[in-house]
Amino acid sequence: MNSIKDYRGIWIYIETIEGKAKSVGLELLNPGRRLADANEERLIAIVIGSGVEEAAKTAIAYGADEAILVEGAEYKDYNTDGYTNVLEKLISKYKPSALLIGATNNGRDVGPRLSCRIKTGLTADCTEIDVDKESGNIAWTRPAFGGNLMATILCPNTRPQIGTVRPGVFKKIQPDFNRSGRIIREYISTPAEEIKTKLIRYIKETAEEVVNLEEAEIIVSGGRGLGKPENFSYIKDLAKALGGTVGASRAAVDAGWISHIHQVGQTGKTVQPKIYIACGISGAIQHLAGMSSSDIIIAINKDEDAPIFSIADYGIVGDLFEILPELTKEIRKLKDND
Repeated sequence: MNSIKDYRGIWIYIETIEGKAKSVGLELLNPGRRLADANEERLIAIVIGSGVEEAAKTAIAYGADEAILVEGAEYKDYNTDGYTNVLEKLISKYKPSALLIGATNNGRDVGPRLSCRIKTGLTADCTEIDVDKESGNIAWTRPAFGGNLMATILCPNTRPQIGTVRPGVFKKIQPDFNRSGRIIREYISTPAEEIKTKLIRYIKETAEEVVNLEEAEIIVSGGRGLGKPENFSYIKDLAKALGGTVGASRAAVDAGWISHIHQVGQTGKTVQPKIYIACGISGAIQHLAGMSSSDIIIAINKDEDAPIFSIADYGIVGDLFEILPELTKEIRKLKDND
């Protein structure tokens, strides 16, 4: 039987789309580097797909010491059975101490299946990762009890330690495309009869507007303080003036004032824009979990005791219905003078 001491290496699963590495996997190389250095282990990227060698090279540029690459026609599109089979066989051969997976639709699918297959634990939807100083185990932190508190979870008895991490929680490091690292090719096939699902075709949904909160540099968010759905026009006007994206709190979404695709927070998107403007948002822990990593946070709220002010870089106490129109007007004026 293998000892826990036999497991070495921090693995990052690099999800791909159309042959390119998705942002979340590259983000995870940042905390992965910190974990690997703390425990004197190597940081290894895992890339599965078809025609995805460039994604492996990209992972090395973003900090991986080396990459393990598995390619095959059956892996061109993500499927639960094939990808689980590959990861299980790789873990059996190399015995990593930890595996970090993005908490995307695909990551949330393959992570639990894999953890059951190899009989280890999985901590889902993490917002922070560290090393427990006493044991050397990874300390996975995630919201618990509806987001009312943060729980730190250890997996001391089994390996590898597995966790899914929300996109946008960590920032990508500056890539160095001159970095060298070994790409290890593994040849693992999955018989067609073992793959129970397959992609027939892509259907692209179109909407009135494209909402990409995770990539936005400026986000203007509205909350319960707006009072009614029509008042999101104040938020949209300011966002348009700034060249930003419209966000919302869960309270505003649950009230039906705006679509869920705009939601920021524990049950929405985790974002880290350069500027985040929270308008009429009290600052419940569920919301803070999704935007506290923003570079600059500006809060506008008539309640001077609102929790949002505790993390804001700049705070304006006042009536948002008076402040936002004036702010929007001044920004437009500045742009017109440029």
